Formats: sequence, C-alpha cells, structure tokens
Amino acid sequence: MWALYLAPAALRPSAVTFVTLACSSTLDIIGVVASAIVARGLRRIFPPDLAAVDGIDLDIEEGRIFGFLGANGSGKTTTIRMLTTLLRPTEGSATVDGYDVVKDAAKVRARVGVALQEASLDLVMTGRETLLLQARLYRVPRGEVRQRVGDLLRIVDLEEAADRRVGTYSGGMQRRLDLAAALVHRPRIVFLDEPTSGLDPISRNTIWRYVEDLNRNDGVTFFLTTQYLEEADRLAHEVAIMERGRIVAQGAPAELKASIGADVVTVRLEDRNAQPDRALAAVKAIGGLTDVRVVGDSVVVYTKDGSSAIAPIVLALNEATVAVEEVTLARPTLDDVFLRKTGHHIEAQDREPEGVEGAAS
Repeated sequence: MWALYLAPAALRPSAVTFVTLACSSTLDIIGVVASAIVARGLRRIFPPDLAAVDGIDLDIEEGRIFGFLGANGSGKTTTIRMLTTLLRPTEGSATVDGYDVVKDAAKVRARVGVALQEASLDLVMTGRETLLLQARLYRVPRGEVRQRVGDLLRIVDLEEAADRRVGTYSGGMQRRLDLAAALVHRPRIVFLDEPTSGLDPISRNTIWRYVEDLNRNDGVTFFLTTQYLEEADRLAHEVAIMERGRIVAQGAPAELKASIGADVVTVRLEDRNAQPDRALAAVKAIGGLTDVRVVGDSVVVYTKDGSSAIAPIVLALNEATVAVEEVTLARPTLDDVFLRKTGHHIEAQDREPEGVEGAAS
C-alpha cells in the first residue's frame, strides 16, 4: 500500500502505442493508447534454479482491469512483487506508469496502490486511525484527509465499525480496510493480489462492485491476480493464464472462450477407481471429436456438436463396460480454457505449504 504523490498526466513519462496510417509516404498519427504496465522478458530465478517467472511479456493499457489467472505456485505473486518493486527481476525489464521498476523504484511506489494477499494492518489501531495514518504518510493534503477517509469507509461499508480496533474485524472486513488503505491516495494504477481469497460471497461481491466502480468512473487501472474464474470473467477486460512461470494464454475472456471452438461434454464416471485409460480409449475411438481427455473422475470431450455426440459417447463407454454416473453439456468457460492450456482445472489445485507461494508464485 503505497503512493506519496500522483504527478499530473502531462508531466509523467508513459509508454505509448501509436496507431498510424500511411498516406502519400507520410504517417499521420490517428490515435494514441497509453500503456500503464509494460514487461519484456521478465524473469525471476530462485536458488538453486527455480524459474518462478520465466520470461513473460505484458502490455496493459491505461484504464483496464487485467486479470492474472493461475493456481498457487504458478508465478502470479512473484510477478506482482516485481512490478511493485518488492522483488528485483533476475532478467528482463518492466515499467509502471512509464517508470522502470528497478531504476525508478521510488517513483513507481509513489504512483501505485498495492494490496497483497495478507493484509498488513495494525490490529490495535481502529479502522479510521489506520486510514488517517496512511493518508498522512502519503501526504494527502491536510484539508482533504478526513473527507477522503470518510468516503472510503462508506464505500467499503466500514462506517459503523470505523472506530473499532482492527483486531475485532472479520477477515472480510480487514480485507476491505486493506483495500481502502491502498486507495487512500487515489493512485491511477492498483495491484490487487488475490483480493477476495477466503472471503464470503457477500464480501467478495462488495469488493467486485468497488473495483468496477473505480475503473468505470475514475479510469483506475487494476492488475488483479486471482484463482477465481468467476472473478476474472466478471471483472477483467483482459486475462492472462499463468502456468509454471509462463503465460500460456492471453486475451479477453470472451475471446478465450470462443477460441475453444467447441461444446464441452463432461462424463462423470460411476467408479472413480476404474482405469481411466479404458474410458479414454473408448471415447477417442468414436472419431470426429475435437479433443478428449480424462480429468479426475471425468472424461471431458470437446466437439462441434455436443448434443449429437452424447449418445455415441455413452454407447461407447457402455460397450467398454465403463459405468456412467452423469453427463453434462455446456458452452466453454474460462475453466475449459484453463484446462485446455494447462491440463488441469484450477480449482483442483490444493494450496501449497506455507512459504512455497511466497517463493514461487
């Protein structure tokens, strides 16, 4: 949670993309799109040779919500720590709001808001005291401090609890306070590392609405890491899927889902201990299917016409003496994209032991 001063846009260097049109051997600039976050060949190696982040490229436009999707240990947190100057890259480069994260680290910290996975809050202070202290540390004009703190407490629904000690807050309340503290100085770029992890649905939805409002009304750029497919699908203009330190897919959620180009038929097997190879071979023998794979206790089939494929699939499994418990037909989701790109469902990944995520995520 940082930011001391947000320089006027006209005074800030910025990476830009020029959209040009050739005409009579001249180039006329017809539009400029500013990049809030840019990374080129970004790598982080932990001893002895663990590539937590292995050469990723990013170019995130101002005013966008960017979703960084991946299981624990995929490299999400390591990436966000490098972009927020908490961790030095081993190789490659990155700029935030036009400033290099290594050479201009202080300027980057002065221009961003950050809320990491674990809320760094003083449990003895009250919620109001926490925000007042943050505002003063970040040099918010004295005459604006109380109004801004009051507005944030209202927005994150902590007005009634504002004068209670933070140690009496629930996990969801602490997470909302941490988010408010990251925003008290009105940064134009905000990094949120798993902001709704472990929260109940009501608290999660409150944070989602707040992020959407800030982005829509104030043009705030968000870099959001998450394991929640629904969160990425609802909030993000663009999503990148991270797996083993590399970006394996990137694009708008709708584009990624459309890239599957097929219906999804999921066949849950009755005997979860049955040999999956027999079920897989039986379905693959049908022919004309886009893709077939076994995931957990299910056979997942991608095909152009899912409704027509169900009967042949069930018949093939029956002839192979593989009992079927349930068959579902659906349009592709981000989970299907994740499965196709990584070979596993994101929800199926257990949380890694304490310390592993900090090093390799």
